[in-house]
Amino acid sequence: MEHTRQSRLPRQAIGLGIALLAAGSSAQAFELYADDDTTVTGNFLAVYGLFNSRKNYDGSAGGSSWREGFIKYGLSIEQTLDGRGSLYGTANLVSSGTWGDGDAAGLSDGSERTTKFDEAFAGWRSGDLLPLLGKDGVDLSFGRQVITLGDGFIINDDGLNVGKGVADGELNRGGAYYLAARHAFDKTAVLRLGGKDGVHGSLLWFKSDNRAQANTEMAAGTLEYTAAPGTLGLTYIHGIDVDEHYASDFQKQRDGMDIYSLRGAGDAGIENAHFSFEYAWQDKDAGPQKAWYTEAGYTFAELPWSPDLTYRYSRYSKNWDSMFTGTNRGYGTWFQGEVAGNYAGPFNSNTAIQHVGLKLKPTETVTIGALFFDYKTLHTAQALNLDGRELDLYVEWAANEHLIITPLLGLYKPEKDASNGGNQVGGNGTNVYSQLVVAVPF
Repeated sequence: MEHTRQSRLPRQAIGLGIALLAAGSSAQAFELYADDDTTVTGNFLAVYGLFNSRKNYDGSAGGSSWREGFIKYGLSIEQTLDGRGSLYGTANLVSSGTWGDGDAAGLSDGSERTTKFDEAFAGWRSGDLLPLLGKDGVDLSFGRQVITLGDGFIINDDGLNVGKGVADGELNRGGAYYLAARHAFDKTAVLRLGGKDGVHGSLLWFKSDNRAQANTEMAAGTLEYTAAPGTLGLTYIHGIDVDEHYASDFQKQRDGMDIYSLRGAGDAGIENAHFSFEYAWQDKDAGPQKAWYTEAGYTFAELPWSPDLTYRYSRYSKNWDSMFTGTNRGYGTWFQGEVAGNYAGPFNSNTAIQHVGLKLKPTETVTIGALFFDYKTLHTAQALNLDGRELDLYVEWAANEHLIITPLLGLYKPEKDASNGGNQVGGNGTNVYSQLVVAVPF
Protein backbone atom coordinates (compact mmCIF):
# COMPACT_ATOMS: atom_id res chain seq x y z
CA MET A 1 0.00 0.00 0.00
CA GLU A 2 1.30 3.44 -0.89
CA HIS A 3 -0.07 6.70 0.36
CA THR A 4 1.16 10.13 1.35
CA ARG A 5 1.17 11.07 5.01
CA GLN A 6 -0.11 14.62 5.58
CA SER A 7 -1.01 14.37 9.23
CA ARG A 8 -0.66 16.74 12.11
CA LEU A 9 -0.24 15.73 15.74
CA PRO A 10 -3.61 15.57 17.56
CA ARG A 11 -3.00 17.59 20.66
CA GLN A 12 -4.03 14.78 23.01
CA ALA A 13 -3.53 11.60 20.95
CA ILE A 14 -1.94 8.95 23.11
CA GLY A 15 -1.32 5.22 22.61
CA LEU A 16 -3.01 2.80 24.98
CA GLY A 17 0.02 1.04 26.44
CA ILE A 18 -1.53 -2.35 27.18
CA ALA A 19 1.85 -3.52 28.45
CA LEU A 20 1.37 -1.45 31.61
CA LEU A 21 -0.97 -4.16 32.82
CA ALA A 22 1.73 -6.79 32.54
CA ALA A 23 4.49 -4.42 33.65
CA GLY A 24 2.74 -3.80 36.95
CA SER A 25 2.58 -7.47 37.88
CA SER A 26 5.05 -9.36 40.04
CA ALA A 27 5.49 -11.81 37.16
CA GLN A 28 7.65 -9.21 35.46
CA ALA A 29 10.55 -9.78 37.87
CA PHE A 30 12.62 -12.90 38.60
CA GLU A 31 14.92 -13.26 41.58
CA LEU A 32 18.66 -13.28 40.86
CA TYR A 33 20.01 -13.07 44.40
CA ALA A 34 18.59 -12.89 47.91
CA ASP A 35 19.85 -13.00 51.49
CA ASP A 36 18.56 -11.59 54.77
CA ASP A 37 19.30 -7.99 53.76
CA THR A 38 19.59 -7.83 49.98
CA THR A 39 17.35 -8.79 47.07
CA VAL A 40 18.33 -8.44 43.41
CA THR A 41 15.73 -9.13 40.73
CA GLY A 42 15.89 -9.14 36.97
CA ASN A 43 13.15 -7.39 35.00
CA PHE A 44 12.02 -8.54 31.57
CA LEU A 45 8.97 -7.78 29.46
CA ALA A 46 8.59 -8.30 25.71
CA VAL A 47 5.47 -7.09 23.86
CA TYR A 48 4.69 -7.44 20.15
CA GLY A 49 1.57 -6.32 18.30
CA LEU A 50 0.03 -6.66 14.83
CA PHE A 51 -2.39 -3.87 13.82
CA ASN A 52 -4.71 -3.15 10.89
CA SER A 53 -7.11 -0.27 10.28
CA ARG A 54 -9.22 -0.13 7.10
CA LYS A 55 -9.52 3.65 7.46
CA ASN A 56 -7.02 6.40 8.22
CA TYR A 57 -7.33 9.63 10.19
CA ASP A 58 -4.36 11.61 8.88
CA GLY A 59 -5.63 12.82 5.51
CA SER A 60 -4.35 9.80 3.58
CA ALA A 61 -6.59 7.42 1.63
CA GLY A 62 -6.82 3.69 2.20
CA GLY A 63 -5.92 1.98 5.45
CA SER A 64 -2.85 1.05 7.43
CA SER A 65 -1.17 -2.18 8.51
CA TRP A 66 1.74 -2.04 10.91
CA ARG A 67 3.62 -3.83 13.67
CA GLU A 68 4.97 -2.58 16.97
CA GLY A 69 7.18 -4.13 19.60
CA PHE A 70 9.42 -3.45 22.54
CA ILE A 71 11.62 -5.26 25.04
CA LYS A 72 12.08 -3.90 28.56
CA TYR A 73 14.98 -5.31 30.57
CA GLY A 74 16.96 -4.35 33.65
CA LEU A 75 17.56 -4.82 37.37
CA SER A 76 15.93 -3.89 40.67
CA ILE A 77 17.68 -3.93 44.06
CA GLU A 78 16.35 -3.64 47.62
CA GLN A 79 18.65 -3.35 50.65
CA THR A 80 17.41 -3.31 54.26
CA LEU A 81 19.29 -1.07 56.72
CA ASP A 82 19.11 -2.76 60.15
CA GLY A 83 15.99 -1.03 61.46
CA ARG A 84 16.57 2.17 59.50
CA GLY A 85 14.29 1.34 56.62
CA SER A 86 15.39 0.15 53.22
CA LEU A 87 16.99 1.43 50.04
CA TYR A 88 15.66 0.46 46.63
CA GLY A 89 16.40 1.17 43.01
CA THR A 90 15.58 0.15 39.46
CA ALA A 91 17.29 0.58 36.10
CA ASN A 92 15.47 -0.60 32.96
CA LEU A 93 16.35 -0.18 29.30
CA VAL A 94 13.71 -0.29 26.56
CA SER A 95 14.35 -1.24 22.94
CA SER A 96 11.40 -0.41 20.66
CA GLY A 97 10.35 -0.21 17.06
CA THR A 98 7.51 0.23 14.55
CA TRP A 99 7.34 -1.51 11.16
CA GLY A 100 5.04 -1.34 8.15
CA ASP A 101 2.83 1.63 7.24
CA GLY A 102 2.81 3.28 10.64
CA ASP A 103 -0.33 3.87 12.68
CA ALA A 104 -3.73 5.03 11.40
CA ALA A 105 -3.28 8.54 12.84
CA GLY A 106 -0.03 9.05 10.95
CA LEU A 107 2.00 9.67 14.09
CA SER A 108 4.54 6.99 13.10
CA ASP A 109 5.77 5.94 9.64
CA GLY A 110 7.17 2.46 10.34
CA SER A 111 10.85 3.42 10.46
CA GLU A 112 11.16 4.12 14.20
CA ARG A 113 13.81 2.22 16.22
CA THR A 114 15.67 3.10 19.41
CA THR A 115 17.14 1.81 22.69
CA LYS A 116 17.12 4.10 25.74
CA PHE A 117 16.73 4.01 29.49
CA ASP A 118 13.14 4.29 30.61
CA GLU A 119 13.26 3.81 34.38
CA ALA A 120 16.36 4.71 36.41
CA PHE A 121 15.47 5.69 39.98
CA ALA A 122 16.42 5.14 43.61
CA GLY A 123 14.61 5.64 46.90
CA TRP A 124 14.35 5.04 50.64
CA ARG A 125 11.42 3.64 52.65
CA SER A 126 11.18 4.11 56.40
CA GLY A 127 10.00 0.58 57.28
CA ASP A 128 9.13 0.54 61.02
CA LEU A 129 11.43 3.45 61.85
CA LEU A 130 8.55 5.96 62.24
CA PRO A 131 5.63 4.00 63.78
CA LEU A 132 3.34 7.06 63.97
CA LEU A 133 3.32 7.12 60.15
CA GLY A 134 2.84 3.37 59.80
CA LYS A 135 4.79 0.78 57.85
CA ASP A 136 6.89 2.57 55.20
CA GLY A 137 5.19 5.81 56.26
CA VAL A 138 7.93 7.79 54.50
CA ASP A 139 8.91 6.92 50.94
CA LEU A 140 11.37 9.25 49.20
CA SER A 141 12.51 8.63 45.62
CA PHE A 142 14.36 10.39 42.79
CA GLY A 143 15.14 9.79 39.13
CA ARG A 144 13.39 8.49 36.02
CA GLN A 145 10.19 6.83 37.16
CA VAL A 146 6.47 6.49 36.49
CA ILE A 147 4.19 8.83 38.46
CA THR A 148 0.46 8.17 38.77
CA LEU A 149 -2.00 10.35 40.67
CA GLY A 150 -5.27 8.73 41.67
CA ASP A 151 -6.94 6.91 38.79
CA GLY A 152 -4.69 8.39 36.11
CA PHE A 153 -7.46 10.72 34.95
CA ILE A 154 -4.99 13.64 34.86
CA ILE A 155 -1.53 12.20 35.57
CA ASN A 156 -0.90 8.53 34.81
CA ASP A 157 2.56 8.43 33.20
CA ASP A 158 4.61 9.98 30.39
CA GLY A 159 3.34 7.42 27.90
CA LEU A 160 2.93 9.44 24.68
CA ASN A 161 5.22 7.72 22.13
CA VAL A 162 4.99 9.74 18.91
CA GLY A 163 7.10 8.58 15.96
CA LYS A 164 8.47 10.26 12.84
CA GLY A 165 5.12 10.86 11.13
CA VAL A 166 4.74 14.47 12.32
CA ALA A 167 6.88 17.59 12.83
CA ASP A 168 9.59 16.26 10.45
CA GLY A 169 10.44 13.60 13.02
CA GLU A 170 11.40 16.09 15.76
CA LEU A 171 9.00 14.47 18.23
CA ASN A 172 10.15 10.90 17.57
CA ARG A 173 10.42 8.83 20.73
CA GLY A 174 11.49 5.60 19.08
CA GLY A 175 8.45 3.62 18.02
CA ALA A 176 5.64 1.53 19.55
CA TYR A 177 3.07 4.33 19.59
CA TYR A 178 0.04 2.21 20.56
CA LEU A 179 2.00 -0.04 22.93
CA ALA A 180 3.49 3.08 24.56
CA ALA A 181 6.92 1.56 25.10
CA ARG A 182 8.10 4.31 27.47
CA HIS A 183 6.25 5.60 30.53
CA ALA A 184 8.74 7.21 32.93
CA PHE A 185 9.17 10.93 33.52
CA ASP A 186 12.74 12.08 32.93
CA LYS A 187 13.34 13.79 36.29
CA THR A 188 11.32 13.32 39.46
CA ALA A 189 11.40 13.88 43.21
CA VAL A 190 8.62 12.18 45.14
CA LEU A 191 7.82 12.21 48.86
CA ARG A 192 5.00 9.92 50.01
CA LEU A 193 3.79 10.15 53.61
CA GLY A 194 1.47 7.97 55.67
CA GLY A 195 1.51 4.67 53.80
CA LYS A 196 -1.65 3.53 52.01
CA ASP A 197 -4.34 3.49 54.73
CA GLY A 198 -6.01 6.23 56.75
CA VAL A 199 -4.76 9.74 55.99
CA HIS A 200 -1.84 9.83 53.56
CA GLY A 201 -0.48 12.08 50.86
CA SER A 202 2.41 13.03 48.63
CA LEU A 203 4.49 15.91 47.32
CA LEU A 204 5.89 15.57 43.83
CA TRP A 205 8.04 17.34 41.24
CA PHE A 206 8.41 15.91 37.77
CA LYS A 207 9.77 16.96 34.39
CA SER A 208 9.14 15.30 31.05
CA ASP A 209 11.77 14.92 28.33
CA ASN A 210 9.00 14.07 25.86
CA ARG A 211 9.02 16.66 23.07
CA ALA A 212 5.43 15.82 22.14
CA GLN A 213 4.58 16.94 25.69
CA ALA A 214 6.72 20.09 25.25
CA ASN A 215 9.11 18.85 27.99
CA THR A 216 6.53 19.98 30.55
CA GLU A 217 7.66 20.54 34.16
CA MET A 218 5.13 20.40 37.03
CA ALA A 219 4.75 20.12 40.80
CA ALA A 220 1.88 18.39 42.59
CA GLY A 221 0.46 17.45 45.95
CA THR A 222 -2.15 14.90 47.01
CA LEU A 223 -4.12 14.30 50.20
CA GLU A 224 -6.13 11.08 50.57
CA TYR A 225 -8.13 9.14 53.10
CA THR A 226 -8.50 5.38 52.65
CA ALA A 227 -10.84 3.14 54.64
CA ALA A 228 -12.79 -0.06 53.93
CA PRO A 229 -15.49 1.61 51.74
CA GLY A 230 -12.88 3.25 49.51
CA THR A 231 -10.61 6.26 49.01
CA LEU A 232 -11.34 9.98 48.80
CA GLY A 233 -8.60 12.19 47.43
CA LEU A 234 -7.64 15.78 46.63
CA THR A 235 -5.04 16.68 44.01
CA TYR A 236 -3.33 19.98 43.23
CA ILE A 237 -0.99 20.40 40.25
CA HIS A 238 0.96 23.50 39.21
CA GLY A 239 2.60 23.98 35.81
CA ILE A 240 6.16 25.30 36.16
CA ASP A 241 7.53 25.42 32.62
CA VAL A 242 7.30 24.16 29.03
CA ASP A 243 9.87 24.15 26.22
CA GLU A 244 8.53 26.83 23.89
CA HIS A 245 10.44 25.41 20.93
CA TYR A 246 8.21 22.32 20.96
CA ALA A 247 5.08 23.68 22.65
CA SER A 248 1.96 24.48 20.67
CA ASP A 249 -0.01 27.56 21.66
CA PHE A 250 -2.30 25.18 23.52
CA GLN A 251 0.57 23.57 25.46
CA LYS A 252 2.15 26.93 26.32
CA GLN A 253 -0.77 27.48 28.69
CA ARG A 254 0.63 24.76 30.95
CA ASP A 255 3.18 27.29 32.18
CA GLY A 256 1.50 28.71 35.27
CA MET A 257 -1.59 26.50 35.00
CA ASP A 258 -3.24 25.31 38.22
CA ILE A 259 -5.24 22.07 38.32
CA TYR A 260 -7.48 20.95 41.16
CA SER A 261 -9.44 17.73 41.53
CA LEU A 262 -11.65 15.81 43.94
CA ARG A 263 -11.87 12.05 43.40
CA GLY A 264 -13.07 8.86 44.96
CA ALA A 265 -13.07 5.11 44.34
CA GLY A 266 -14.26 2.01 46.20
CA ASP A 267 -17.23 -0.24 46.83
CA ALA A 268 -19.04 2.10 49.28
CA GLY A 269 -19.59 -0.93 51.49
CA ILE A 270 -21.59 -2.83 48.85
CA GLU A 271 -20.17 -6.26 48.14
CA ASN A 272 -19.27 -6.85 44.46
CA ALA A 273 -19.94 -3.20 43.54
CA HIS A 274 -17.36 -0.69 42.32
CA PHE A 275 -17.72 3.07 42.06
CA SER A 276 -15.43 5.91 41.09
CA PHE A 277 -15.60 9.58 40.19
CA GLU A 278 -13.38 12.59 39.64
CA TYR A 279 -14.15 16.28 39.17
CA ALA A 280 -11.27 18.43 37.96
CA TRP A 281 -10.78 21.98 36.79
CA GLN A 282 -7.90 23.81 35.13
CA ASP A 283 -7.18 27.48 35.76
CA LYS A 284 -5.18 28.78 32.79
CA ASP A 285 -4.73 31.87 30.64
CA ALA A 286 -7.48 30.99 28.16
CA GLY A 287 -10.00 30.63 30.97
CA PRO A 288 -11.13 27.83 33.28
CA GLN A 289 -11.75 24.33 31.92
CA LYS A 290 -13.50 21.37 33.55
CA ALA A 291 -13.55 17.62 33.18
CA TRP A 292 -15.34 15.00 35.22
CA TYR A 293 -16.61 11.46 35.22
CA THR A 294 -18.78 9.18 37.29
CA GLU A 295 -18.72 5.40 37.06
CA ALA A 296 -20.63 2.53 38.66
CA GLY A 297 -20.36 -1.20 38.17
CA TYR A 298 -21.35 -4.51 39.66
CA THR A 299 -19.98 -8.05 39.44
CA PHE A 300 -22.64 -10.76 39.39
CA ALA A 301 -20.39 -13.19 41.23
CA GLU A 302 -23.00 -15.95 41.57
CA LEU A 303 -23.75 -16.17 37.85
CA PRO A 304 -21.76 -18.29 35.40
CA TRP A 305 -18.62 -16.51 34.16
CA SER A 306 -19.07 -13.79 36.86
CA PRO A 307 -20.26 -11.01 34.51
CA ASP A 308 -19.08 -7.53 35.46
CA LEU A 309 -21.19 -4.67 34.08
CA THR A 310 -19.99 -1.04 34.15
CA TYR A 311 -21.50 2.29 33.10
CA ARG A 312 -19.54 5.55 32.93
CA TYR A 313 -20.33 9.10 31.83
CA SER A 314 -17.44 11.49 31.25
CA ARG A 315 -17.36 15.07 30.03
CA TYR A 316 -14.40 17.25 28.96
CA SER A 317 -14.86 20.96 28.28
CA LYS A 318 -13.92 22.63 24.98
CA ASN A 319 -10.27 23.40 25.78
CA TRP A 320 -9.54 20.80 28.44
CA ASP A 321 -5.88 19.71 28.38
CA SER A 322 -5.75 15.95 28.96
CA MET A 323 -2.18 16.32 30.25
CA PHE A 324 -0.47 12.99 31.04
CA THR A 325 -3.49 10.69 31.20
CA GLY A 326 -3.02 7.00 30.42
CA THR A 327 -4.09 3.40 30.82
CA ASN A 328 -4.83 2.68 34.47
CA ARG A 329 -7.49 -0.04 34.77
CA GLY A 330 -7.29 -1.66 31.38
CA TYR A 331 -9.08 -0.96 28.11
CA GLY A 332 -11.17 2.21 28.15
CA THR A 333 -9.25 4.09 30.86
CA TRP A 334 -8.43 6.67 29.88
CA PHE A 335 -8.25 6.19 26.12
CA GLN A 336 -11.92 5.66 25.48
CA GLY A 337 -12.23 3.43 22.43
CA GLU A 338 -9.35 1.72 20.67
CA VAL A 339 -9.97 3.61 17.42
CA ALA A 340 -11.31 6.88 18.83
CA GLY A 341 -8.96 7.06 21.80
CA ASN A 342 -5.80 6.33 19.82
CA TYR A 343 -6.31 7.47 16.22
CA ALA A 344 -9.58 9.21 15.34
CA GLY A 345 -10.43 11.26 18.43
CA PRO A 346 -11.92 12.76 20.48
CA PHE A 347 -8.80 12.88 22.60
CA ASN A 348 -10.40 13.69 25.97
CA SER A 349 -11.33 17.24 25.05
CA ASN A 350 -14.51 19.01 23.86
CA THR A 351 -16.60 15.88 24.23
CA ALA A 352 -19.12 13.93 26.29
CA ILE A 353 -18.75 10.14 26.31
CA GLN A 354 -21.10 7.43 27.47
CA HIS A 355 -19.51 4.04 28.06
CA VAL A 356 -20.90 0.60 28.83
CA GLY A 357 -18.51 -2.27 29.53
CA LEU A 358 -19.06 -5.99 30.07
CA LYS A 359 -16.44 -8.50 31.23
CA LEU A 360 -16.82 -12.26 31.49
CA LYS A 361 -14.50 -14.81 33.12
CA PRO A 362 -15.14 -18.24 31.59
CA THR A 363 -11.93 -19.54 33.22
CA GLU A 364 -9.29 -18.20 35.60
CA THR A 365 -6.96 -17.54 32.66
CA VAL A 366 -9.43 -16.07 30.13
CA THR A 367 -11.32 -12.76 30.16
CA ILE A 368 -13.79 -11.82 27.44
CA GLY A 369 -14.76 -8.16 27.13
CA ALA A 370 -17.09 -5.87 25.19
CA LEU A 371 -16.80 -2.07 25.35
CA PHE A 372 -19.31 0.37 23.86
CA PHE A 373 -18.71 4.11 23.53
CA ASP A 374 -20.95 6.94 22.35
CA TYR A 375 -19.17 10.24 21.55
CA LYS A 376 -20.82 13.66 21.39
CA THR A 377 -18.80 16.73 20.38
CA LEU A 378 -19.72 19.67 22.61
CA HIS A 379 -18.73 22.55 20.29
CA THR A 380 -18.34 22.05 16.53
CA ALA A 381 -17.61 25.65 15.54
CA GLN A 382 -13.94 25.81 14.46
CA ALA A 383 -13.48 22.20 15.59
CA LEU A 384 -13.86 18.75 14.09
CA ASN A 385 -17.20 17.04 14.60
CA LEU A 386 -16.16 13.74 16.16
CA ASP A 387 -19.60 12.40 17.03
CA GLY A 388 -19.66 8.65 16.64
CA ARG A 389 -19.94 5.25 18.24
CA GLU A 390 -17.51 2.40 18.81
CA LEU A 391 -17.75 -1.24 19.87
CA ASP A 392 -14.60 -3.11 20.93
CA LEU A 393 -14.54 -6.87 21.48
CA TYR A 394 -11.50 -8.52 23.02
CA VAL A 395 -10.12 -11.62 24.73
CA GLU A 396 -7.31 -11.67 27.29
CA TRP A 397 -5.75 -15.13 27.57
CA ALA A 398 -3.00 -15.81 30.08
CA ALA A 399 -1.73 -18.95 28.37
CA ASN A 400 0.79 -19.40 31.16
CA GLU A 401 2.75 -17.32 33.66
CA HIS A 402 4.95 -15.90 30.90
CA LEU A 403 2.59 -15.55 27.94
CA ILE A 404 -0.43 -13.23 27.55
CA ILE A 405 -2.31 -13.18 24.22
CA THR A 406 -4.91 -10.48 23.49
CA PRO A 407 -6.82 -10.25 20.20
CA LEU A 408 -9.19 -7.29 19.71
CA LEU A 409 -11.72 -6.23 17.10
CA GLY A 410 -12.93 -2.63 16.93
CA LEU A 411 -15.93 -1.30 14.98
CA TYR A 412 -15.93 2.51 14.77
CA LYS A 413 -18.72 4.49 13.06
CA PRO A 414 -18.32 8.32 12.89
CA GLU A 415 -21.22 10.55 11.93
CA LYS A 416 -18.99 12.77 9.78
CA ASP A 417 -16.01 12.11 7.51
CA ALA A 418 -13.12 14.22 6.27
CA SER A 419 -15.27 15.75 3.52
CA ASN A 420 -17.93 17.25 5.82
CA GLY A 421 -16.38 18.15 9.15
CA GLY A 422 -14.97 14.87 10.50
CA ASN A 423 -11.57 13.26 9.97
CA GLN A 424 -12.13 9.69 8.73
CA VAL A 425 -10.86 9.44 5.16
CA GLY A 426 -12.99 7.63 2.59
CA GLY A 427 -16.50 8.19 3.94
CA ASN A 428 -18.20 7.76 7.28
CA GLY A 429 -18.78 4.02 6.96
CA THR A 430 -17.84 1.66 9.77
CA ASN A 431 -14.09 1.20 10.16
CA VAL A 432 -13.05 -2.35 11.00
CA TYR A 433 -9.94 -2.26 13.20
CA SER A 434 -8.07 -5.32 14.45
CA GLN A 435 -5.05 -6.04 16.58
CA LEU A 436 -3.26 -8.96 18.18
CA VAL A 437 -0.92 -8.23 21.09
CA VAL A 438 1.37 -10.81 22.66
CA ALA A 439 3.14 -10.05 25.96
CA VAL A 440 5.93 -12.13 27.51
CA PRO A 441 6.61 -11.04 31.11
CA PHE A 442 9.17 -12.59 33.51
